[in-house]
Amino acid sequence: MGTRHDTYFFCLSILLLHTTLTNVDALACNWGTQASHPIPPNIVVKLLRDNGFNKVKLFEADPGALRALGKSGIQVMVGIPNDLLATMASTVTAAERWVQQNVSQYISKYGTDIRHVAVGNEPFLKTYKDRFVRSTYPALQNVQAALVKAGLGRQVKVTVPLNADVYESGDGLPSSGDFRSDIKTLMVSIVRFLADSLSPITFNIYPFLSLNADPNFPREYAFFPGGGGAAKPVVDGSISYTNVFDANFDTLVSALEKNGFDANKVEIIVGEVGWPTDGDTNATPAMAQRFNQGLLNRIVRGQGTPRRKTAPEVYIFSLVDEDVKSIDPGKFERHWGIFSYDGAVKYPLSLGNGRQLVPAKGVRYQAREWCVLSPQAAAGNGIGSWTSSVEYACQLADCTSLGPGSSCAALDPAANASYAFNMYFQKMDHRRGSCVFDNLGFVTKVDPSRGSCRFPIEIDTSRHETLRPPPSPPRSSGATGIKWRTVAAAAMLVGWAVFN
Repeated sequence: MGTRHDTYFFCLSILLLHTTLTNVDALACNWGTQASHPIPPNIVVKLLRDNGFNKVKLFEADPGALRALGKSGIQVMVGIPNDLLATMASTVTAAERWVQQNVSQYISKYGTDIRHVAVGNEPFLKTYKDRFVRSTYPALQNVQAALVKAGLGRQVKVTVPLNADVYESGDGLPSSGDFRSDIKTLMVSIVRFLADSLSPITFNIYPFLSLNADPNFPREYAFFPGGGGAAKPVVDGSISYTNVFDANFDTLVSALEKNGFDANKVEIIVGEVGWPTDGDTNATPAMAQRFNQGLLNRIVRGQGTPRRKTAPEVYIFSLVDEDVKSIDPGKFERHWGIFSYDGAVKYPLSLGNGRQLVPAKGVRYQAREWCVLSPQAAAGNGIGSWTSSVEYACQLADCTSLGPGSSCAALDPAANASYAFNMYFQKMDHRRGSCVFDNLGFVTKVDPSRGSCRFPIEIDTSRHETLRPPPSPPRSSGATGIKWRTVAAAAMLVGWAVFN
């Protein structure tokens, strides 16, 4: 009798330990590749593994990334850009071709563990003016059919990452949530199709945008409790909401239930959630650390929301900064990474089980040189003499850290010019003539960084054995669709109305 009890409790202990470790280890993130000098994919994969990320989402079928992820132990969600939806919707043959080239090939040839295909990215944004409304669902059906034909129907599941603006609440309370009226029938069809094929639904949630869109938004409500302050709760019947993430997610839960779905039986993925570190007053390393640590604590605990106790799978946005993303939504758009452009740790994060973030290893840099405004120019004719050169440099390089409230906003005019010159110099790989600027530029080996303002040295891509092609131009169909975050901010104000 005692032996049986001992065996029972031993098995129970193993089960509980396995559950705990599974929760701690289930870390997922978005890997964007819109960078002028990307970290080589093999180094990124090691960065993911060193930090315990075992799931990653790609916005497109990047060959180098997919090859590098082969036999890595990391599960992959690979995206189909919005611009391909019409093609995927037109014929099953087109979907079959895409699946063969971008899924089957990498699974069979490289051992890449592809688990999901993301069909489009936020295709129902109002700013797209219904451009993808007719093509998304048929594309989803065709890709699913193509996966089944390829013998991958059980291993690889389809999904559609959607923005939080596809659901809404008339009175600002989560319990009143429903799908947007203009796409309600379509949303119900998509959710039913995904549920019937045992595939997840995916939604992107951005508390940062709630705070950034409205100067009167309660600051503490954008963060999770326990990070240094407490928000006035939003009371919705018997439930009190202390943060906008829970309120927004439960608005989705209500929308599902209102349309006949059991939200506890539908697999839900949060495809993007995070906080930027630069480019805006509200985008700082301290605020990003506070939000992302609160988020990671929830992931480690396996914590759900008031209306859905089952924790969703969460993909942190994002892994590294990307310097060629569109900044139409805001200058913060290039600074969402928990790591900087080169894989350096921006701020400490606890990942559970005593683990902390560790930086990328093996990154090679260009020569330790910076381009700055020459001392003679700085002491000469004044700001007017170098304004046009600064404007030119910033048109071609990333100067988002110079904006109001950003990490380099406090620079004096001469240092401001030096920063712009250096960003151009680095982007041009220190090429001859890239530090001239009408004889205003000067190459120095003395690091001109000041305080929080870092003058970077770029990655030397020529010294790496890279697996990826040069980055494509910024797209309007990926994670950074033009003006999409403005729309997202409006959707994220769920629950805020009750404060007023």
